[in-house]
Amino acid sequence: MKRKIVKLTALLFVLAGMNTLKAQTDTINVVTSAVPFLRISPDARAGGMGDLSMATSPDANSGFYNLAKTPFAKNNSSFGLTYTPWLKDLGLNDVYLLSFGGYYKLDDDQALSAGVRYFSLGNIQFTDISGVDFGEGRPREFGLDFGYSRKLSSKMGIGLALRYIYSNLAAGQVIGSTTYKAGNAVAGDLSFYYHGINAEGSGWNFGAALTNLGTKIGYTNDATQKDYIPADLGLGTTYTKAFDENNSITFGLDIHKLLVPTPPKFTGDYATDSTAIAGYRSKSIVSSWFSSFGDAPGGFGEELREMTVSVGGEYTYNNQFSVRAGYFYEDKNKGNRKYFTVGFGIKYNVFGLNFSYLVPSGQGVNRNPLSNTLRFGMIFDIDGDAK
Repeated sequence: MKRKIVKLTALLFVLAGMNTLKAQTDTINVVTSAVPFLRISPDARAGGMGDLSMATSPDANSGFYNLAKTPFAKNNSSFGLTYTPWLKDLGLNDVYLLSFGGYYKLDDDQALSAGVRYFSLGNIQFTDISGVDFGEGRPREFGLDFGYSRKLSSKMGIGLALRYIYSNLAAGQVIGSTTYKAGNAVAGDLSFYYHGINAEGSGWNFGAALTNLGTKIGYTNDATQKDYIPADLGLGTTYTKAFDENNSITFGLDIHKLLVPTPPKFTGDYATDSTAIAGYRSKSIVSSWFSSFGDAPGGFGEELREMTVSVGGEYTYNNQFSVRAGYFYEDKNKGNRKYFTVGFGIKYNVFGLNFSYLVPSGQGVNRNPLSNTLRFGMIFDIDGDAK
């Protein structure tokens, strides 16, 4: 019974971020969106570096972060599989994120990519307000990606991706006069990459990506109750120093900003708050992206606090063994996620393994769902080095 309560609590946290805007305090005003699983790092390598990913060296999972990196990959084709337990620290075994990604290079300048992210919330027992059971459900979500990327020059590349999003949290359930259904959305990514590594293996890389630019998603037939998906602007850079042909180290920084409107702060007056919520929900998709840079009640200072920061590093020996560490920061009034990560990778011939661990941090509702969790991924480089 305790396990069912924990799962239901997790589901309610997700639903709260999508379908309701609860009263905020004078200082806390978290930007929320639907399908938050798209914000979970689906890669153990990036997960070991504090979610650093925008300008790191390309691999099979690049399409989840910055597709424009793919044409610069050393291999003709590669694919990866990653398993990320969720709420493992609470004793749950059937809540997880499973991701699969890969690419195939058409030639030295072009590549096709594909990816799938599947998020399972396990089995949920639904009850009414009196605690009477009225059925079980298996909430689940997934995103399906297809992308194309190409080099603009020997140092620059761009990428375009399309994404289909499916979210089934409580389909078929009836609460009051509302019947819930599965939500659907489509989105696209636009990414850029600058490859500044020289012949000796040292140099700067830069990356930028607009991700999840797409439609709103709804879980009822009421068009006024649709929610924003997590559109995002990501900027990043890394510097790699090659000491010799066997030893290199990389350090990097990523900054992310959700292109989602800031929720209105509640005043306690029903009429005023209802008008504010209606205005928040009624924004068009495109206007919501632009308004997200200037709609925070606290002005420019609050807009800066809505950015998250990832810093991380990776030491690699002989292209076969890697050690990683990183730190993720989010302002205390915008979600308060702060944690250190560590990880390592092993590669032999065409096969590689990546592991990452999130150091326990936070307490209560601020405790990260990945605390005390070891996630792992596999990489297969199919065709060896590119020409």
